[in-house]
Amino acid sequence: MATKTITVTEEAYERLVAFKGDDESFSEVLVRLTDSHADPLELIGAWEGTDYAAVVEEGKAEFDASMEERHDALFGK
Repeated sequence: MATKTITVTEEAYERLVAFKGDDESFSEVLVRLTDSHADPLELIGAWEGTDYAAVVEEGKAEFDASMEERHDALFGK
């Protein structure tokens, strides 16, 4: 298989790493992310049975805690 070398910014590399699975090569990630035949409706039902209100509240609580920690770190308690 032929290969090509490309240059990406540090930011692009970090974003690519975030999408990379443990058992996945960077080539596989790029092919997966750029698959023009991917069905955009594929994820419908992925959250089936999820309590959306609970998920939102959990996210809000995590955000609030994070902001309080940052505030305390910057300005003290």
